[in-house]
Amino acid sequence: MGQGTYTGLATILAEELDADWKHVRVEGAAADAKRYNNTLWGPTQGTGGSTAMANSWDQMRQAGATGRAMLVTAAAKRWNVGVADIAVCEGIVSHAGSARKASFGELALDAAKETVPTEVKLKDPRDFRLIGKQARRTDSAAKTNGTAQFTQDVFLPGMLVAVVAHPPQFGATVKSFDASRAKAVKGVVDVVQIPQGVAVLAKDTWSAKKGRDALSVNWDDSKAFKLGTDEILARYREMARKPGLIARQTGDTGKAFAGAARVVSASFDFPYLAHAAMEPMNCVVQLKADGCEVWNGEQSQTVDQGRLAEFFGLKPEQVKINMLYAGGSFGRRASSQSDYVLEAAHIVKAINGRSSVTPPVKLIWLREDDMRGGYYRPLFHHALEAALDGSGKLVGWRHRLVGQSIIAGTPFTAMLVKDGIDQVSVEGAANLPYAIPNLTVDLHTPTDIGVPVLWWRSVGSSHTAYSTEVFLDQVAVAMGKDPVALRLELLSEHPRHAGVLKLASEKAHWGTPLKAAAGERRGRGVAVHESFNSFVAQVAEVTVKKDGSIKVERVVCAVDCGTAINPDNIRSQVEGAVGFALSAALSGEITLKGGRVEQGNFDSYPLLRIGDMPKVEVHIVPSTSAPTGIGEPGVPPLAPAVANAIAAATGKFLHRMPFNTAELVA
Repeated sequence: MGQGTYTGLATILAEELDADWKHVRVEGAAADAKRYNNTLWGPTQGTGGSTAMANSWDQMRQAGATGRAMLVTAAAKRWNVGVADIAVCEGIVSHAGSARKASFGELALDAAKETVPTEVKLKDPRDFRLIGKQARRTDSAAKTNGTAQFTQDVFLPGMLVAVVAHPPQFGATVKSFDASRAKAVKGVVDVVQIPQGVAVLAKDTWSAKKGRDALSVNWDDSKAFKLGTDEILARYREMARKPGLIARQTGDTGKAFAGAARVVSASFDFPYLAHAAMEPMNCVVQLKADGCEVWNGEQSQTVDQGRLAEFFGLKPEQVKINMLYAGGSFGRRASSQSDYVLEAAHIVKAINGRSSVTPPVKLIWLREDDMRGGYYRPLFHHALEAALDGSGKLVGWRHRLVGQSIIAGTPFTAMLVKDGIDQVSVEGAANLPYAIPNLTVDLHTPTDIGVPVLWWRSVGSSHTAYSTEVFLDQVAVAMGKDPVALRLELLSEHPRHAGVLKLASEKAHWGTPLKAAAGERRGRGVAVHESFNSFVAQVAEVTVKKDGSIKVERVVCAVDCGTAINPDNIRSQVEGAVGFALSAALSGEITLKGGRVEQGNFDSYPLLRIGDMPKVEVHIVPSTSAPTGIGEPGVPPLAPAVANAIAAATGKFLHRMPFNTAELVA
């Protein structure tokens, strides 16, 4: 999906194996949870929650060291020498005393016959040749020269391309349709109704698209969701007036507020967000006599395999999934409902039996289908209050959240919903690291909002980091304290948070004045956040012009993600996260009117342009701890750091995303 997993996993394995990096090749794993289980989820194959390296660190090291030991044993037997006298380097096994050597390939068959050792010795980190170094990415060449295979590149004999007319409101269904004009389009082969809408099948994408445009569909909206964004927010704000389910309770918050000399309060609104991956959703499904075969940019093999097996009445092992590269995902390709994959399966089933052989079907969602197809980052409302005592000390904190659960009703419910609390809704809020003696976090989870929602890069932290970090800056202003100094004071029991905060602020020269041109205002802002067991602090430098427009000039990032397997990839992921998060902060917003999504393409859902990308500096904290996530943790601190920089420049805190720059006009 672009996050560097193919390189990271291979690096760990090749390090312990002492393989030659130039000869390393990686391919996507077939669907088989018994062999490819994600041990942090299990028994499930897939990736998400930035688990790839954390899950595989020990696995891959053990596998590499085991393979190396078996190769060494095979060589020692072949040459009749001691195992201790064998050396391995860059794919070559050698014996200095006799000047003999052999490649891994020459020894592989003999090594495979050896007994797998139950214990192996792992390398001392001081001896690493690849881990922590600049190992070249394994996928860069193929993605650059066009040989990398994405779903869009799959062409099978007799394959049909399907484009679906989806209902304009979530929950609406087909009442009737007229396919006569669609079937008259050259290249259109068939038109079928499926639960998700009406599918037009053609020999190519353009013909399928034109056929869909020619369809006449009457929709039944009697059970459709019909609220607009403003109505949803109004309902959420009303819910926020009452206590919700307690996600965290420390001390006596009621007493702290009752005795407060001053109370600071703020509310925050966060919109629905689309994933907007460069490659929209797509999937190829072929039904065969002995099973089903799929070609897809996979993120959740076990879920998709299981749902397809159930749908076709097959055993899971009869569903073969060919894992291809994916042009981005950010969580979208890991739907617990397997939505677009099952949509392709429904089309295949609908045309099954119309000919002697069921042709393979490539389902393609065009950009508008992708943007309006649901499964968004949920819309949320947050309300926060802070209590200051007579000496100006922060003694109380109340945080109430209102928003849809993305976990309820999924296979992860038992794991991630505790006492009615969706843990990912409150992550970053319920585990707030600051030393506040009296703290309450509660949650309202509305169940009657019919907008499909899903994890989005950094999940709950994508909104909790903003509300907590921007609000803390407001509290700092009320206390008359420097934002960095206040955070360090409150992080005395959290050295890793404090460590990245100190590093980022030092590298950004926190406290030194910023020069501003005439008519411009400049400021620095800071934020620190833990997500997926990684710690990231960011300092943003922002220029605000008279008309309220902003330019993020520079972002300094400090990252503690344990052992840095590939520092260059860490930098790339953080740089990408900054762009991704800044895009959401400046313009990301899915809105509904009468239940209809108003955005359709990048004209109405603009993404960050390269000219607006700030200079990004990434500093990695040296560590010998096991590696943790990096695909997502760079996202949460960016927007609050920018908002706090804007407040430092203008004195105005922004309480909604995307930013309303009209509030910043001088």
